[in-house]
Amino acid sequence: MLKSYKYRIKPTKAQELKLNQFFGCARFIYNWGLSRKSEVYSNENKNLSIFDLGKEVTQLKKVENFTWLKDTHSQTLQCALRNLDNAYTNFFKQRGNFPNFKKKSNSQSFQYPQGVKVQGNKVFLPKIGWVKYHNSREFTGDIKTVTVSKNPSGEYYISVLVDNKKELPNKKPIQKSTSVGLDFGIKDLVITSEGEVFENQKHFHKMKAKLRVAQRSLARKKKGSKSRERQRLKVAKLYQKVTNQRMDYLHKISTYLVNTYDTICIEDLSVESMLKEKRLSSLISDASWSTLRQILDYKCSWYGKNLQVIGRFEPSSKRCNNCGNIKYSLLLSERTYKCKKCNVSLDRDLNAALNIKDYGLGHSLCMLT
Repeated sequence: MLKSYKYRIKPTKAQELKLNQFFGCARFIYNWGLSRKSEVYSNENKNLSIFDLGKEVTQLKKVENFTWLKDTHSQTLQCALRNLDNAYTNFFKQRGNFPNFKKKSNSQSFQYPQGVKVQGNKVFLPKIGWVKYHNSREFTGDIKTVTVSKNPSGEYYISVLVDNKKELPNKKPIQKSTSVGLDFGIKDLVITSEGEVFENQKHFHKMKAKLRVAQRSLARKKKGSKSRERQRLKVAKLYQKVTNQRMDYLHKISTYLVNTYDTICIEDLSVESMLKEKRLSSLISDASWSTLRQILDYKCSWYGKNLQVIGRFEPSSKRCNNCGNIKYSLLLSERTYKCKKCNVSLDRDLNAALNIKDYGLGHSLCMLT
């Protein structure tokens, strides 16, 4: 079983210079490869393979203006081309958007496919040397790939992909007593069919006032000045804090749910379409439902739990969980579901969570009437 472990590293000033050089080389090769593939396809209607690009990179290193590429570990450049090739494949198989050129101001990364060693609280990176890292948790197994990254706030990290030689556990049996339905919302982030409510902490909106002041100050700084760079880091750190708070909260929720239930039923939400609603787009983005689904997906695989995803067109909010009647004219402002057929009155989100659980378990109650 493959698992990834992420650690923060503390390079020296000299090592930071080398790391930044590696980031720049990997970014240059990725952008150069993207430009070459687009150019050849446009002119000759031909797709350059990763092997063709690899041969061109070898010749590129011999050109006088590009000899600095030799200072970087050659396999990190090959990994950049492999990532580009994967991005192209995902696009043509409709699994992602067309690849974009990488910017220096965004997150930076490069990969080592081999040669990395870990000893105590230090990690050996080829052509960089031994770098200190925060050994917050131990891992066992063979190191497959190590990704070195730098976020916009200037923090350096390594992500170690490890094969621990273990098989994924068998899935637990699906039973009603050990199952739960989840309804994702804006007012409350997660509402379970058991009546548990996880509030939406709205991390971004709580930080909005500070961000507004910090970004206004950044806009007034002279471009290219040191003061602008210092202010840019302040803004980036505020955004990083929001990200850290959000991810910590999502991991706590997901861990609790996976440890408590054997089967988790959720709805296949079209978040991309929902973001087009201008009034709610920032709140939906701040909630990060897609991220929570991804976390639940891999944690369920790790621990042998079931993740049942129901169709996005199932009327989970409009159906009465008591009698099955559908209320087609349900407004967003109606927070209490009142059924005209059986006169039941139930919290709107709880009713949706109960329906999601029933749909996920395939109960006959959810058949259209």
